Amino acid sequence: MRTNILPLILSFILLSISQLAIAEDVKELPPLDPKYMGVHGMKLFNKGPSVFASYMLKLTPPHNVQVLYKLNIDSLSLLQLVKDAELVTIKTEEFNLQRLMRGESFEVNADIYMGHYKKGGLLTFSNTKISFDEKLFVKVLDDLEESNNRQKYDVVKLKNDQRILIHQIQKPPSYEHLIYLSDDVNCITNFTASSPVPAENEIHYKLTYCGAMKPLYYNSEDFL
Repeated sequence: MRTNILPLILSFILLSISQLAIAEDVKELPPLDPKYMGVHGMKLFNKGPSVFASYMLKLTPPHNVQVLYKLNIDSLSLLQLVKDAELVTIKTEEFNLQRLMRGESFEVNADIYMGHYKKGGLLTFSNTKISFDEKLFVKVLDDLEESNNRQKYDVVKLKNDQRILIHQIQKPPSYEHLIYLSDDVNCITNFTASSPVPAENEIHYKLTYCGAMKPLYYNSEDFL
């Protein structure tokens, strides 16, 4: 009889310890900060069937956040638009940006524009579902370097050794820049340019040894 009870007691103890460990790992997140609530603009770009969204940031809080997300797109029309258009932007319904900063997966509705939605872009799709699938990069720009000629890029690793380079924005004048790299090549991702805001073709030349690349987005006018 004792030999039958002892394994049950041991199993109960182990199960209790396991449940306590799980409970300790699950920590309740603080409430969302209401200052991040609002309508948010993003630019969309693709590589093959993958579509990415990048927050249209400003240098003033609470908009001083670099966010890069992978989207789950089931609309062939939207995918084709992102592939073909030079720039596609979205204007979302209201939601709390901190949900993306935390890495949540969720859906919002958004208006889709060919071009910049604040600068004469053409409304192409209205009230379209956008599914935020995977957080790739988040950085709050609260301690910027003084503007200088030394340019540095953060490296976001994707599947199959692919990468996205994201420029480390400095105090004005500076620029926002994202580049897709398809080769698994070790290369220098910081360099000295001719000015704090070099032309895009100069940057591409400096990154020549990074292998095949696809420019995704370059914007200097909002960071001068």
